[in-house]
Amino acid sequence: MMVLFSCIFLHYIIVPFHKFAYAINRMQTYHIHINGIVQGVGFRPLIYTLAMQMQLNGYVKNVTDGLHVYFNSSKNDADLFLEKILKSSPQQSIITSAELHKTIEKEFSNFSILVEEDSNLKDVLISPDNAICSVCRSELNDVNNRRYRYPFITCTQCGPRYSIINSLPYERHNSSMNKFIMCEKCNHEYNNVDDRRFFSQTNSCAECGVEMNMYENASTIVSNDSETILASVKNYFEQGKIISIKGIGGYLLLCAANSPETIELLRIRKHRPHKPFALLYPDIETIQNNFELSKQEKKLLESKEAPIVLLHPKPPAFANIAVQHIAPGLKRLGIMLPYSPLLELIAKDYGKPLIATSANISGSPIIYKDDDALAYLFDIADYIVTYNREIIIPEDDSVVQVSKASGLQIVLRRSRGYAPSFLDYIPQNKSCTLSTGALLKSSFTLTINGRVFVSQFLGSGESYESQEMYKNTLAYWMNLYDIKSCLIRADKHSGYFSHQYAVNIAEKANNKIQFIQHHQAHFAAVLAENNLLNSANSVLGIIWDGTGLGDDGNIWGGEFFKYENNTMARCYYFEYFPVIAGDKMALEPRISLLCALNKSWIHLEKIKVKFTESEWHNYQLLIRESKLFTSSVGRIFDAVASLLDLCDKQTYEGEAAMHLQALAEEYVAEKGFKMDSSYFREESIYYHVPTVTLMQEIIADIENGKSKGYIASKFHYSLVCLVGIIAKKSEVNKICFSGGVFQNSLLVDWVQNEYCKKYDLHFHKKLSPNDENISFGQMVYHDNNITSTSSTTNKVAEFMIYNAKL
Repeated sequence: MMVLFSCIFLHYIIVPFHKFAYAINRMQTYHIHINGIVQGVGFRPLIYTLAMQMQLNGYVKNVTDGLHVYFNSSKNDADLFLEKILKSSPQQSIITSAELHKTIEKEFSNFSILVEEDSNLKDVLISPDNAICSVCRSELNDVNNRRYRYPFITCTQCGPRYSIINSLPYERHNSSMNKFIMCEKCNHEYNNVDDRRFFSQTNSCAECGVEMNMYENASTIVSNDSETILASVKNYFEQGKIISIKGIGGYLLLCAANSPETIELLRIRKHRPHKPFALLYPDIETIQNNFELSKQEKKLLESKEAPIVLLHPKPPAFANIAVQHIAPGLKRLGIMLPYSPLLELIAKDYGKPLIATSANISGSPIIYKDDDALAYLFDIADYIVTYNREIIIPEDDSVVQVSKASGLQIVLRRSRGYAPSFLDYIPQNKSCTLSTGALLKSSFTLTINGRVFVSQFLGSGESYESQEMYKNTLAYWMNLYDIKSCLIRADKHSGYFSHQYAVNIAEKANNKIQFIQHHQAHFAAVLAENNLLNSANSVLGIIWDGTGLGDDGNIWGGEFFKYENNTMARCYYFEYFPVIAGDKMALEPRISLLCALNKSWIHLEKIKVKFTESEWHNYQLLIRESKLFTSSVGRIFDAVASLLDLCDKQTYEGEAAMHLQALAEEYVAEKGFKMDSSYFREESIYYHVPTVTLMQEIIADIENGKSKGYIASKFHYSLVCLVGIIAKKSEVNKICFSGGVFQNSLLVDWVQNEYCKKYDLHFHKKLSPNDENISFGQMVYHDNNITSTSSTTNKVAEFMIYNAKL
């Protein structure tokens, strides 16, 4: 009986188990597909190395939809291979998906990296341009290294990516490195699995790589020897010369930061009378000695994105640089470290801070083409340093600040290092869509096969040159991903270039187009960034900016929305005041002041001195006849700045508001976040915030002898109090903030200080609060089928406009 049981056990249990074990461990063919930012970051060399260690045969290759690995393995080893890949993925990579499955059996004799074209659907994410890494920086300054002082040293972890790509997938022959044939030594590194430049697509050296030229005019080359050029650059800085240097995403203008005469000459040539300049420092130690630097700010400066970071100077800075000429009247300076090896050499050789600003005339986009640089930049620069690696797509430097008290990161300009891939939102709709954004802070957003791309900052849509850059960059993307047709979204304002161009594209391609209200797009953007689109509770959206066409045909900018059940309702807003003189009103804060005071005749005489007799008469007439009104908090900031005689005419966008903030910051630095009263009272707010009352009470404080610092601070505090008043009236716990006004770090800090324990506060994280986020918000609004209601808007707006005319 026992013998019979043993035979049965052996036949039905043991033998099948061995067959199962064999099935698990026998060699089969597997396929791993990884997507995200996985090209141009050293992923293929890593996988090759791991495959060699595990003795696997197969291949890895970049394809237009990511990275693919085919290999022979057992199921256990395949799982282990994927686990090792994910655990040791390159530092610069970001994985959004990783799939492993069996595929058609094929036997491989070795493991290799394949480079071949394919016709698959294109949806791979693009790696941004990364700052020089610490290892390359060390090699650059190592006299015994063969790349010592080679201005274009790179590796798999650093260097240009987005700015040099011609087509997908990311390969040398699909980039502007295609023209450079590697020398024997570089080729050996490229093919050596043990070398840190194994399969580095930007690999080059002084023998086979990028070459420089220095021009003294459009047709005369001074030198093409890198050491001679670098020595001349240092010498010319000491002589007070202005030099244009080709950077990663475009040309820069550099000059000594301690020479008021040189800086003023740069301002004259660049037509930039007061707007702040950024500074390039040679090392982090010098920055720490001259500026207040938090751990977070230091981390940003030294990050692979290497943005410009706004910092507060210490006393030593005032001895080393001409602070008041660099940032007149402001308390923060934009500081950056060298992000390319060429800038590293220039900054280290000079050893002192340099002005570093985009090479353009103010209002125009950055110049990035060599021919354009030689044709136009000699109106500004004394010398031009260029090189023969082409910039395919232009990028300005990104700008970031960290709010002083709360430590919140505020992106002011999202460009080099951050653009274009955006991984923090997955569209529900996988079809191709284009959202064309706003006007002054141009950007567009594309969704392609479930991927989101938010373009770099593309300048102001007002200038012809910026419009051309917008068109060219969009055309580049459409070609890169073979986009033939897509759903289009645009701002409602028909006067915006982005609106007009969207209509033009839609008509030519017979595509559908949807128009989305400006401030609702702002709200949708900040909701999405904070994962609040499906919130079970109502969310208050406070959207304050300079301008945006409202649903009632007026210019909104001081808005409070309530979001619930996938619907946005405009529940409160600032009292309307007249809009006159078109774009001139945004340029001249005194006009905003005149309009904001239009019903307060008793106080108008106090500001008459700001106008000529003819201006006074004409503007009064325009106010009486105005049919257009605004609720803009941006214009209210302008009005208050003018009332305090800080700025009557702006030379750059936001100048008046920045001076008002700087004045308030001085007061808060001494007194703290304390104020005896607010200009707003809860009982006076019914659907709208009384703008005229605000202005009248500020005038009362002026007449009572209150200091300008006190009034500037009280104005900020009043806006903070308003947040609490509206939140209480709206019965919400969650509050979102968006719009250009929330670039004001003092306001953000004060809101955090006042309400962080009372409300759930949400700000932008990786996008700017300004209009750069509009294109993303347009996409989110439509992707989530958000609706809007104006149940209170029309009725109350009619009442407000009637009052404004009185």
